[in-house]
Amino acid sequence: MIIRKNIFNNFKWLNEQHKSFIISADYDGLICASFLSHHLNWNLVGYYNMEKIWISQEGLEQKNNLIWVDLDIVPKSGKTLGGHIVSIDNQLPLGLKSSCNPNILNNISSDSFNKKYPLSTLSFLMWLFNIATPSSYAAKFLVLHSDSTWLKYQKYTANFNNWIDLLAGYDWSVLFRNIDSVDFEKKIDQEFYPMMIQMAASSGFSKLKSKHLHIKSREYQFNPDWDEDVILNLFDIFAQYLFWSPPQLPGIVRKIQGKKYSVAIKDVKKKGLNNFIKENKIFSYAITSPKVMKYTIFEKIK
Repeated sequence: MIIRKNIFNNFKWLNEQHKSFIISADYDGLICASFLSHHLNWNLVGYYNMEKIWISQEGLEQKNNLIWVDLDIVPKSGKTLGGHIVSIDNQLPLGLKSSCNPNILNNISSDSFNKKYPLSTLSFLMWLFNIATPSSYAAKFLVLHSDSTWLKYQKYTANFNNWIDLLAGYDWSVLFRNIDSVDFEKKIDQEFYPMMIQMAASSGFSKLKSKHLHIKSREYQFNPDWDEDVILNLFDIFAQYLFWSPPQLPGIVRKIQGKKYSVAIKDVKKKGLNNFIKENKIFSYAITSPKVMKYTIFEKIK
């Protein structure tokens, strides 16, 4: 079992108000931003899509105190709320010792990929702070749409149930009631996905398909240079159905370009994870399958 009290003791910044944070440039990051802004009064100061950082003046001024949300970054100055597998052969970079990541908390590494944390970063935050979801289907969809949680609930039932047992002391039944059904999938297909499409908040599909109607999971990745209207519309939808007050959009003053690469896990193992990270000067990474690690480097970030 993962204990809330231990998490708050080990990551004291989770108890602090008015922290500056950067999110992943996708739907998952945006709904986390809405949660953190409303419940902790944190300030959204930028975005990161594993290739580029968009950052505000406040973000630059707070660069050594930033929280990276739905992300796992290597530098020791960065604190993260992540959800990817980041350990290989039980090695973990020193910089990720400050990452509040369910996979790290439960000692999940690349060789146990089938036990990977299957919920979203948002779900973890809701459990951690014991924030209930409103019972309406629309509210549940907005939460379960993050990281395709509703589809993972259908597809990886045994692992899902194991994690729900680990994250005890929360009424998961409200969130998951009646979602493994034809009726819920019809609402997804006929009401909720069309709403996302109409808002231009759908940019592609994942490989997952639903059990009953074989609906493909929709995803949304945005570009802050031209998608601010979509971001604002999503924040308004979160406010309407989840009652979370919208964050203030960051005034971007700088864009930092990086390069993204993929590497076979077996090649990383040959050198050792820590040696591979040091040799390649990796800024962030994620183990996206049992065989592949994706990582990003920046020439220099000042």
